[in-house]
Amino acid sequence: MTTPPPGQYPPGQPYGMPPGPDGQGYPQPVYGQPVFQPVMLPQVQPAQPAPPPPEDKPPGDGAQAIRRLLITAAVVGLVVVIVGVVIMVNNPDEYAAPTRQTLKLAAPQNGLAPSVGPGGGQPLTQAVADAPPPVPGIPAAPAMQPSTPKRLVIPKIGVNAPIKSLGLDRSGAIQTPPISDPNLVGWYRGGPTAGEAGPAVMLGHKDTTTRSAVFGRVPELAYGDKIEVYRLDGTVAIFTVGGIEQANKQTFPTNRVYGHADNAELRLITCGGKYNHSTGHYFDNVIVYATMTGTRLAKSRS
Repeated sequence: MTTPPPGQYPPGQPYGMPPGPDGQGYPQPVYGQPVFQPVMLPQVQPAQPAPPPPEDKPPGDGAQAIRRLLITAAVVGLVVVIVGVVIMVNNPDEYAAPTRQTLKLAAPQNGLAPSVGPGGGQPLTQAVADAPPPVPGIPAAPAMQPSTPKRLVIPKIGVNAPIKSLGLDRSGAIQTPPISDPNLVGWYRGGPTAGEAGPAVMLGHKDTTTRSAVFGRVPELAYGDKIEVYRLDGTVAIFTVGGIEQANKQTFPTNRVYGHADNAELRLITCGGKYNHSTGHYFDNVIVYATMTGTRLAKSRS
């Protein structure tokens, strides 16, 4: 690498172009660093002929052109609006705003209803995955402090049963009440207590090999029916049914049943649908959704 002539580059400036045939070399910058160019004297430019004067245009030509452009744009916009109105008139279902009626008539998705049904003699179906839990048409009561549930009473279907707390089995599913006591309801102690904010979950058998069990008539429940839960603290949480659903166990609506809820809610779960003789279990679950709409003291029950 050659040594630059003294004073040609600032100290530390990279260089490296070898000298030419005449022995003079110009250092070559590295990675785009600035090149010091020699000072060039200005060149005298030959005189140029003066440009011709601008051509005079008749007054008003610019304004007329702008006016024609605006008129054309207005005509095009009017045509677009007319075409859009015609399309909307010919396709009212696609462009109409959603109403309660149009939502009610929505077609099922993959054979599932758009929402949980009211029950009460209506065919029980499974709702689409993102359907919300149904709620009754009356306001929810303020949630209470946690207290262990002791007894479940459902006057419409003749249920008056003690409640046993349940955990999880080895597979991670909620345990079921012992079949030896058909009039026993199980409460999942990993969730809220009945009357506490959130969904309290209770399970019961539909039947045994010889007789009907505690939740055998649960499919008869319907929107507006009352459910009472007696608690250890001496209060009674009164729930109102918002809807009832029959769901396949392979597509169980986990989020709808166990998902977050601001109010005190109740879920009753039992078996339903067709019986699978090869496994000894039913194919479906029947799920009742209810919201706490009142409370009272247990001793005041008449």
